[in-house]
Amino acid sequence: MEAPIYDVSAKKKGTVKLSEDLFALPWNADLVHQVMTSLMSTKRKNVAHTKTRGEVRGGGKKPWKQKGTGRARHGSTRSPIWVGGGVTHGPRNDKNFERKVSKSMRVKALYTILSKKFKDGEVLFVDSIALKAPKTREAVGTLKTLSGISGYERLMKRKNAAVIALSEKNKETERSMQNLGNLEVIEARNLHPLALLSHKYIVIENPEVALKKFPSLAAKKKVSK
Repeated sequence: MEAPIYDVSAKKKGTVKLSEDLFALPWNADLVHQVMTSLMSTKRKNVAHTKTRGEVRGGGKKPWKQKGTGRARHGSTRSPIWVGGGVTHGPRNDKNFERKVSKSMRVKALYTILSKKFKDGEVLFVDSIALKAPKTREAVGTLKTLSGISGYERLMKRKNAAVIALSEKNKETERSMQNLGNLEVIEARNLHPLALLSHKYIVIENPEVALKKFPSLAAKKKVSK
């Protein structure tokens, strides 16, 4: 498998050989859904918090004696059935929403999504996006030029447009694009399924180096004695 490589002037510079293990996997909706729901649940931040009957203020005194009044027995005015009482089974900020998923499943889901995007023509390979100065104007100009490539006309015209996968950390490029809300800049070694499914395109910079830094599917085999 081969794919064209472009420069920042949107001119074809050559081709790159692609592994079928990365860009030719069949679509597996069940795997992708399981990994995505796990990642999104783990990413969830607990904000809402209600107090139980033991945390609300007051209620120390028994409202009336146990017997002889003809009314139902109560031990505290802060019971959940009283106005001003605690909340039963309400949202708590100490609840753990973390969901574990194996590394092999995450990597397989990542490559499955990459294969789907490559098949749909949503993966763009660029030789270099290294910007000399951290200026948003230069980043916008570069991306507008790349949007001139056939099939990538909406690279700058939609929400959550693209993920920029850098072969190595580049502070100037990251700072130049941090003001563009429809982009996410990430190093190739940190690429994850949630980033891919949150954006339409993926732009891989210096693919010959970046693809080698993608997480590996190879599992360590135990040597039996």
